[in-house]
Amino acid sequence: MATASSSSRSQERGQADTALANSSRPLVLVVEDHEDTRSLLKYLLGKRGFDVAEAENGEEAIELAQRLHPGLILMDGSLPRLDGISATRRVRELATLRDVPIVFLSGHAEPSAQAAAFDAGCDEYLVKPFDLDRLGRVLAQHLSAGKPDGAINL
Repeated sequence: MATASSSSRSQERGQADTALANSSRPLVLVVEDHEDTRSLLKYLLGKRGFDVAEAENGEEAIELAQRLHPGLILMDGSLPRLDGISATRRVRELATLRDVPIVFLSGHAEPSAQAAAFDAGCDEYLVKPFDLDRLGRVLAQHLSAGKPDGAINL
């Protein structure tokens, strides 16, 4: 049974999703369970002209990606409910999202962790704490951000 409060939150979320989906700015879906990292990425991306949608777990990421069709997904590896590898695989199985670039963010630098992420379908792999210049280059490579020099300074 939905309460008035949860119904109101759902309605607000739906209105925000519609605004994001109809925006002319590039949309990045940030999938991260740590609020501080998610907030930092949202701030940095928003400051550089990107719209940002946020998901806290892999299931929510898939749902939002299907609804919003982002230009790029930043996918954390360690997520509750559905980890980043599984969420990446499921996104890649969806025809409408197959070509959306996925940048995997992980605290694991081992070659086996990177191989697993690439096998699941990610396009890039960044190790946390990631270099902001490298993240800017990755965003520029995968999104047409309108920067003439091809760089996005974060």
